[in-house]
Formats: sequence, structure tokens, C-alpha cells
Amino acid sequence: MPELSALWSFTAASLALLVIPGPAVIFILNRSVADGRAIGLSAVGGLELGTLMHVLAATVGLSAVLAASEGAFNIVKYLGAIYLIFVGLRTLSRRPAAIDMASGSPDHAATSAHGGAITNVRAFRQGFIINTLNPKIALFFLSYLPQFIDPEKSSSALQSLVLGLIFVACGFLTDGIYALVASSLRDSLVKGKALPFIQRFVAGAVFVLLGVLAASAKVS
Repeated sequence: MPELSALWSFTAASLALLVIPGPAVIFILNRSVADGRAIGLSAVGGLELGTLMHVLAATVGLSAVLAASEGAFNIVKYLGAIYLIFVGLRTLSRRPAAIDMASGSPDHAATSAHGGAITNVRAFRQGFIINTLNPKIALFFLSYLPQFIDPEKSSSALQSLVLGLIFVACGFLTDGIYALVASSLRDSLVKGKALPFIQRFVAGAVFVLLGVLAASAKVS
């Protein structure tokens, strides 16, 4: 196990890094405002599970292999970028489902099956794929975790796993707060004409932009 002081330092540094808006936060805000609290939180769950995959990879040393191989990096990078752009173009091409105000809940409308509305499972899957196929996360852990690992203590792999799990927990906290705050704005948007525009054009454009950003990631 890492030293207690190292755990506190790592936690504080992780929270400071996670509150800075990045592609994951943009995705959360997008889903939460466009589709509601439940969808936003489902997206958070998928993102953090994707992050956990990188934690496990870092623990067994796969991140080092990914960083050392430009070919492997590019494969993962372009798979993630293609997925994001595909979701964006599909969103732009579809008219958003009408919101059933009789249900009394925007989240209910977002999770209903009619009209192709996004479901909790789909939002979770999108978040998982986005973070799992983000090679910059693998590189982040490769460069970030070793700073807090003491090679003279217990197994470096165990220390890496503990620190990674702390990072995932911090991600749940900060991303969850983003989802809750963003979704709280949705009720006022539902009453106007802004929400359909956000659901289709803003959401679609955001996904395409995230795909372009993912494709531009470099090894160094």
C-alpha cells in the first residue's frame, strides 16, 4: 500500500485535475443537458468503468506497451475517433424524440423506447467506449501514477491499483456533480424551444468535435 501522505497528495492532485473541463466533462454536460439526470449519471458510470480499464491496464503494464508502440496507439486512437464521429453524425441526422410532458419527468421521456430516444444503457455504453478507446488516458496513467509509487515499499502493481481506484472514485464524485448541476438546467430548457436544438445539433456537433480531438492526440 502507498504511504498515507502519498494517498492524500494523490487524491488532492486527482481532484484538481478532474475538475478541469475536458472531453469527458463535455460529454457529461452534453448528455445531462440534452437527456436529463438519469442519462447523465449513466454516462458518468460508463466513463468511470472505461477509466477503470486503463487502471487495470496500467497495473499489468499494458499502458507502457501502448506508449512504446505508435501503431497500437494509432489503432486505439482512430477507433475512438471513428466511434465519436459516427455518433455525432447519427445524432445530427435524426430528429430528437418529442418529450412526453404528461409523464411529469424529462428523464422518463429520455429513457422511453419510442422515437429512438437515448436510453441509460446506451449512454453508459457510449461513456465506456469513449474512455476505453482514449489512448491519452493510458498515457496519463503511465506518466501520473509513478510519481506517487514508492518502489521500496510493497508491490508497485498493488500501489498502482490502489491509486487508480482512488482516481476512479474521485472521477465518480466530480463527474457526478457535473451531471447533477447540468441536468438541473434541463427543466427550464424543456419549457422552451432550446432543448430540441441542443439534443440534435449541439449534441451532434459536440460528438464530432470530440472525435476530431481524439484523432489529433499524439504519443508525446
